[in-house]
Amino acid sequence: MSSFEEDVLIGLSESPRWLPCKYLYDAKGSALFEKICDTEDYYVTRADLEIHRHQIAEVAQLIGSNAHLIEFGSGSGIKTELLISALLQPRAYTPIEISQTALDASVDQLRKRFQHLDVHPLQADYTEDIDPNHLHLDPVARRRVIYFPGSTIGNFTRDQASTFLKRMGKMAGDDGLIFIGVDLIKPINKLLRAYDDSAGITAEFNLNLLQRLRNELNADIDCDAFAHESRFNRALQRVEMHLVAQTPTSIGLGEQHFEFSKGESIHTESSHKYSIAGFQDLARESGLNPVRYWLDSQAQFSMHCLEPGQ
Repeated sequence: MSSFEEDVLIGLSESPRWLPCKYLYDAKGSALFEKICDTEDYYVTRADLEIHRHQIAEVAQLIGSNAHLIEFGSGSGIKTELLISALLQPRAYTPIEISQTALDASVDQLRKRFQHLDVHPLQADYTEDIDPNHLHLDPVARRRVIYFPGSTIGNFTRDQASTFLKRMGKMAGDDGLIFIGVDLIKPINKLLRAYDDSAGITAEFNLNLLQRLRNELNADIDCDAFAHESRFNRALQRVEMHLVAQTPTSIGLGEQHFEFSKGESIHTESSHKYSIAGFQDLARESGLNPVRYWLDSQAQFSMHCLEPGQ
């Protein structure tokens, strides 16, 4: 049994039902997410990019020369190129990506753009422990820099985020730095539009997960019986994406059968929102010291520089 099938069986067996958000990002899902980033409703990418464009020189100065840049996710986009272009004599760049296809595409593009850059791609799930041997360089870099733009940290619960930040700190090591994007609390209507855009791309992105169940796991499922819905959970300060049954239906997988009543949902993704102080408190609780942070012009999004505590 694949880990995908095992995770699906676990998630559908629980109440309320859920599926890991990492399975949203197959080749089609990743392409749809790129389209989401271009929509007018999804402010995150524009705000994150604005910070990079205006603050990248200061970021590069903090990093210094001879750094080993380690990115969680395969970064072939503008933000990654802006950072690499600004760095002084980077020692190496290691993108870590679970999808080999996405990893190959980004590495090919970056090697063409930066022909003298030492690139060490790593196909792995960055939410799990990484073998330190995979990150070893000879000669070693002056420091490691963990780079995690975007708002993916919001996909984790507070406890999960703390565990993840501790892992980042361990990977960065002594004299290392962490640069991480964090989405901020804002009016609920704006948040909900960002996760249910008027063009319907986010809905297609979410529903693609059901197509994966049918195509890759041979699940018996009527994909048209479900609809995308975004919700705001006030108690947990997060936007949630759900796949909601529009009529009584079922999902068959292997020897198991899961019945859905009308209105019952599968929780597929969460995006927690933070205040600056709230995220800095989380970082400190995770053994990291806030160095500084940057905001876009509308204070919608933030990027934080953290260092492992002494």
